[in-house]
Amino acid sequence: MTDLTYSRHRRSVRRTVVDRLMRVLVILAFVIALVPLVSLVAMTIAKGLNRFDGEFFSSSMRNIVGAGGGGLHALVGTLEVTLAAAIISIPIGIMTAIYLVEYGRGRLAKSITFLIDVMTGIPSIVAGLFAFALFALFFGPGIRFGLGGAIALSLLMIPVVVRSTEEMLRIVPNSLREASYALGVPKWLTIVKVVLPTSIGGIITGVVIAIARVIGETAPLLIIAGLSTSLNYDLFHDRMTTLPVFVYTQYTNQGADAQAYIDRAWTGALVLMLLVIALNIIARVLAKVLSPKGAR
Repeated sequence: MTDLTYSRHRRSVRRTVVDRLMRVLVILAFVIALVPLVSLVAMTIAKGLNRFDGEFFSSSMRNIVGAGGGGLHALVGTLEVTLAAAIISIPIGIMTAIYLVEYGRGRLAKSITFLIDVMTGIPSIVAGLFAFALFALFFGPGIRFGLGGAIALSLLMIPVVVRSTEEMLRIVPNSLREASYALGVPKWLTIVKVVLPTSIGGIITGVVIAIARVIGETAPLLIIAGLSTSLNYDLFHDRMTTLPVFVYTQYTNQGADAQAYIDRAWTGALVLMLLVIALNIIARVLAKVLSPKGAR
């Protein structure tokens, strides 16, 4: 074996060893990351099934001080507040991203980008304090209602929607835009008919990530939405409890029958986890249905 052949053989062996070593390290890192996730899900399911019954989904905590009761009021509050926050945030976030990618130039676009970066990093409790301070100016310091919680959550959702949508719009090849312009299609129609349909799968995924980001928030909702043991369907009046607040209060304010409170807290956490899973499944289905035929 010549020196050149021997040197090549050594380099080949070294590359093979390094490749296998890195593969083992990557797999090991994946397993380490997977263990706490699987244990968390398993524990939530095991403990949450104790009160995963009809009573939990058909009754509230009104006049309940021990065993019994349920989280219907918290489930309704979560769905209404999150839906209202999504209605506010999704159009604003998507249109802001369209402006930044398709139209934004100069100082205004740079200022919007800077503000989005700042909003991305603000603590959630600051959003709750802002919403409380805003509505306290008009309705007084004792204001607590569901719409205020939706406003607070929208402040956390908008930057996530903007960032994810912006990235998806930038991925769309410019050749598609130029082909549309060459046919005489105006820019706004090109965005609606070409750019958005091409990136709709990623946009929906980003929206779901934003919803999942806020659906588990507790601090801002404690401040502006408050706490109630009764069922409240009205976003515009009175206090409204959400599942994260329900879980927090059940675990921290245990009564004489502590186990009953703990069981309700774990069941609330399980329902919240199932909501997030359902949102991801719906997002994947919508992304597959709405994406262009060639991308399915």
